[in-house]
Amino acid sequence: MILQLLKIISRGRQLRFSTAFHKAQIVAFATLFAACGNGDKPAKTGDSQRPDSSLKVALLTPGSITDQSWNGGAYLGLLRIHDSIGAHISHIQTKTPSEFEENFRQYGDQHYNLVFGHGFEFQDAARAVAPSYPQTQYVITSGNTAGANVSGMVFGFAEPSYLAGLIAGAMTRSNRLGVIGGTELPPVRESFLAFIAGVHEVNPNAKVVTAYIGNWDDVSAGKEQALAQLASGVDVIFQNADAAGLGIFQAVREANHAYIFGTNSNQNDIAPDVTLGSVAIDLPHAFLTVARQVKGGTFRPGIITLGMREQVVDLVLNPRLASSIPARIRHSVDSTRALILAGTFTVPNAAIPSR
Repeated sequence: MILQLLKIISRGRQLRFSTAFHKAQIVAFATLFAACGNGDKPAKTGDSQRPDSSLKVALLTPGSITDQSWNGGAYLGLLRIHDSIGAHISHIQTKTPSEFEENFRQYGDQHYNLVFGHGFEFQDAARAVAPSYPQTQYVITSGNTAGANVSGMVFGFAEPSYLAGLIAGAMTRSNRLGVIGGTELPPVRESFLAFIAGVHEVNPNAKVVTAYIGNWDDVSAGKEQALAQLASGVDVIFQNADAAGLGIFQAVREANHAYIFGTNSNQNDIAPDVTLGSVAIDLPHAFLTVARQVKGGTFRPGIITLGMREQVVDLVLNPRLASSIPARIRHSVDSTRALILAGTFTVPNAAIPSR
């Protein structure tokens, strides 16, 4: 398992606008993983700072940190907090809403300063638990509500998803594209609609079909959904399915006639011959920003919005396939990105995708 995790880091999953992990962090990742199981504090690593007893930070993920996507990126964020400011850290993988609440309470009882619930689905548990632990800040990624010590961290995922759609609409040969998600959470649906809007901007006649696997962990189910879409004529897939997405990559790679986009992390190296790019989030940067504010006493609960203008999300093209994208589309992507960064472009509403 540790070798698998080391492989994740070695694949260069950091975004182009992030600082690459140095060698000591790779060693730290293996050591911390071995020591952090089921919420235990990590062992001291040889090259990291001495833990700062004044700051304790925890992370709950809804899936495995080996997914090379949403959960793996969050865990790298937790490690960044440990290495950069010396905080005590802890991680627990949760499965059910009852576990969300149970572990939020556990960290409150242990006087953690900051707890990340990594996903929209953690909101209800955070709202239920937070009033009992006013000394703990609960931050919910992709959350859209806030309270006295509950904050939502909203990623501007729609903007780079729209850019991916511009490329996809130009690259399809069949005029049939697909989107595949884990479950139909609002942030996932929003990014799919933005992608579809981008597709239709350059290719109004294209058809986009959508499917949800029903979970985020079943690699085989992800592959089955992708195979079904490919069999129907789909030749470009935009997926957001965490570990299940690895099965989608496998199906597209084996088909050898289609393209795919990565999401959440830079997934371009998973299937580099068929991956056009990745809509990626720099979760380590986002997490560290919040942790520094909590440590410094400057953090104010509320809705935290992080997008392309904050250099937290972006479309990262796969350099191996960039030359296959028509020059006019690359120019359109660059021009639209510039407008987004200038604050003068809003992603248009998309039509509801056909099923």
